[in-house]
Amino acid sequence: MSRRAARQAGAALLMAMLTVALVATFATAALWQQWRSIEVESAERARVQSSWILTGALDWARLVLREDMRSGNDSSDHLSEPWAVPLQEARLSSFLAADKNNTSTDTTEDILDAFLSGQVIDAQSLMNVRNLASTDGKVQQSEIDAFARLFDLLQIDRAELEKLVENFRFALDTSTANQSGALAPLAPNKIEELVWLGLSPATVSKLQPYITILPIRTAVNVNTASAEVIYASAPQLSMADAQNLVSLRERSPFKSIPDIVKAVGRGPDVIPTDPLALDVRTAFFEVRARLRLDKLVVEERSLIHRLSASEIVVLWRERGIADPTALAQAPVRR
Repeated sequence: MSRRAARQAGAALLMAMLTVALVATFATAALWQQWRSIEVESAERARVQSSWILTGALDWARLVLREDMRSGNDSSDHLSEPWAVPLQEARLSSFLAADKNNTSTDTTEDILDAFLSGQVIDAQSLMNVRNLASTDGKVQQSEIDAFARLFDLLQIDRAELEKLVENFRFALDTSTANQSGALAPLAPNKIEELVWLGLSPATVSKLQPYITILPIRTAVNVNTASAEVIYASAPQLSMADAQNLVSLRERSPFKSIPDIVKAVGRGPDVIPTDPLALDVRTAFFEVRARLRLDKLVVEERSLIHRLSASEIVVLWRERGIADPTALAQAPVRR
């Protein structure tokens, strides 16, 4: 073969190799685009499905709370009522199968891998940070004393409480003199946001099982609160008294404040006279739901204000992707 023919053969081979490389590149790009489109569509579908499932779970919780008030069996809220029973993780298709009005096999088959769990928590089983100060910037000394008892019980430096009270009072003060300087911190709505007011993350972590932030001042429900919260909310009670109340309510929930006084057995002065200190009824509830849809785990928290049997308002909702390696069951707090 001549030298010229050899060069032409080499050029043809090189051209063929370049053509194959280009075809492979284009095929790979097309395959990647198709894969990407499928993933985006799957993610959007999972997002929409999780949204309407969690919305349905919230509506279910509202219905349970509405029926609880309409039943009118007693005027107190306690942990023996239907709303306080947590929903253990269950396959969602089992609920659809139990619904005789549901005839859509496509829907049932579409969510065979969906698992739902959740619980309703009495938000007034916790001490309300909002009680520390009013919107005009005035502090509530009785509430500060209650939080001081909690800080002492948890072995937290009271200096952090002083910082919390001052900054929270400053944040709630809506007067012109306070807001004109634009120095007031933002008023927190979630416990995690208390770090804005100077609390350390370690302190917030210690306080989280015992406190909450609600839109208005609220009383602590003795029928649902922990012994630590009851002890801190009533200055005349010892920890032994608080633990005894928790034990007594398990056998028979308290129906009124006089029932609590009678259970303590030391006269009416043992319970604070402030109606926003202790109570046996609740208006605010936190709803927690957890959805496991194939490999996606979504958690949602909502705050509900039960104004009446016919008016139940959702104040806020927050949703996020959970760690898929965590337990699928929502944590149960009783």
